[in-house]
Amino acid sequence: MSALISGSFAFDTIMVFPGQFKNEILPDKVHILNVAFLVPQLRREFGGTAGNIAYALHLLGGDALPMGTVGNDFDRYTAWLDKNGINRKYIKTIADAYTAQAYITTDLDDNQITAFHPGAMNFAHTQDVVTKGIKVGTVSPDGRDGMLLHAKQFAEANIPFLFDPGQGLPMFSGDELKAFIEQASYLAVNDYESEIVMERTGWSLKQIADRLDALIVTRGGKGSQIYSKGKMQEVACAKADSLADPTGCGDAYRGGLLYGLDKGMDWETTGRIAALMGAYNIERPGTQNYSFTQASFRERFKKEFRYDLA
Repeated sequence: MSALISGSFAFDTIMVFPGQFKNEILPDKVHILNVAFLVPQLRREFGGTAGNIAYALHLLGGDALPMGTVGNDFDRYTAWLDKNGINRKYIKTIADAYTAQAYITTDLDDNQITAFHPGAMNFAHTQDVVTKGIKVGTVSPDGRDGMLLHAKQFAEANIPFLFDPGQGLPMFSGDELKAFIEQASYLAVNDYESEIVMERTGWSLKQIADRLDALIVTRGGKGSQIYSKGKMQEVACAKADSLADPTGCGDAYRGGLLYGLDKGMDWETTGRIAALMGAYNIERPGTQNYSFTQASFRERFKKEFRYDLA
C-alpha cells in the first residue's frame, strides 16, 4: 500500500549568512526595516514538501507517491526523481507557470529567513486525491485551496492522513484549522507552530490531541513529543555526526513518520525512525542530498537506540 504525499515541489536557493540575524536587526527599527546580508555560500537544490517527504520515505523502502503541481521549468527535477526511482505519476505540469521557488537564508544560529514564490503550487486544487491503493496520505504545505480540498477528499474516502501545515499555517483561520484537525488522523507541527494552532483555535494541546490519533510536536534539538491515547511519548534527538544545514529536517522527519505508520509500528519506534531521518538530513547541506542503504539505516538505528528495527 502507498502513501500519497500531497504537497509542493520547489527549487530551493539556499544561502548561508556567516553571522547572526539578531546582530543585524535593530528591534526598535523594525518598522523601517532595510537590511542586506552578505551570503558567500549559495546552493540551488531540489525541494518542496512533497518532494522532500517522498525522497525520505523512498529511501526507507516505503512506497511514496508524491502529488503536486509544477511549472514548465521542472525538467531538471524530473531527471532527479527518475534517477532516484521516485514515482511521478501524480505530478501535474502547469504550462504557463514556474515551479515554486524558495529563497532561504540561514544564519549561524540556524535561524532562517525565507522568501517564497508559489508559482504552479497555486494550481494544487486542480488535482484530486487518488484513493485506490492508498493506505495513508499527507496534506503538507501547498496551495491554500489545494490543501482544503485534499483534506476533505481524504476524509471523505476514509483514508487516514497527516495534516502538516508547516509554512502554510498563516493561510488558515482558527475555524479552518479546527476543520483540518477534525478531518485528520495525525497533526505534525513544530513547537512554534503548535503555539499558533492553539492561539487560533482556542484549543489546548490536550484538546487538539484528543481529536486525533496522534499529535506530533517537534522541538528542534530538544527532540519531539508524541501525544496519543491520552499519553505523551518523549522522543530524543538522534545524534548527528555534523550540523551542516537544518533545511528540510522536518520533511525528513515526516518521511520517517509515514514509514512507521505504514508498517504499523508503535509511536516510540516511529518517532525514533523519524528522529534518525532528521539526523541524516542535517548532516548534509540541502534537503535531498543525504543517502543510506536500508541495511545501514538499521545498523545505525540499533547503535543509537539499542534495539533492532523490526
